[in-house]
Amino acid sequence: MATLRVAPNNEPASVTSTAKVDMKFEIVVIPVSDVDRAKEFYSGLGWRLDADFDNGKEFRILQFTPPGSGCSIIFGKGVTDAAPGSAQGMYLIVSDLEAARKELLGRGIAVSEAFHNTGEYAGSDEPYLFGHRRVSGSDPNHASYRSFASFRDPDGNGWLFQELTTRLPGRIDSATTNFASVSDLAGALRRAEFAHGEHEKRTGQRDANWPDWYAAYMVAEQSGKDLPK
Repeated sequence: MATLRVAPNNEPASVTSTAKVDMKFEIVVIPVSDVDRAKEFYSGLGWRLDADFDNGKEFRILQFTPPGSGCSIIFGKGVTDAAPGSAQGMYLIVSDLEAARKELLGRGIAVSEAFHNTGEYAGSDEPYLFGHRRVSGSDPNHASYRSFASFRDPDGNGWLFQELTTRLPGRIDSATTNFASVSDLAGALRRAEFAHGEHEKRTGQRDANWPDWYAAYMVAEQSGKDLPK
């Protein structure tokens, strides 16, 4: 990115080059009232415990990271003045909403039924990305970004699952393709397998070049480009 400096007193102007600095979102601080209870809850979610530092007096800090996430949470004693339970609207992106719900239910965690939005935003439901209107069930078309489920920690801090399989154009580096976990990669392979089966039905013949077709589909899906037919 070039910046033009306006020189005072008729001095020669110069053009300097300023490089962008990476700013990676790393930590969300969660306010809790009982540190050990919160530790038990987030351990029960299957999240990785990265740190538990306690000076034995007025300070304790714990860090957990969800599976496949580049961002972590921190809570503890002496780390925030926010009221316990006041952290709301924290989104966990999943490629398979029902699989994520079943995993939490299997761990004994209370999680809502799936819900979606039909274009109405006013209502009396708990707010989320699409307003105050929650319609029961996943999005009928399983459109990316459109299906949700919610749960809370013991203090009431609010989390939501959001199902995302194809990102909007420009949301990721189109030159790279990454999968954060084995389950994400497996889910992408299953979607490519299904789409490829539909492709073979349309052509009426077996596609021996299916590995290249799978790869093209998975890269296009993640980058938000047109999917191969």
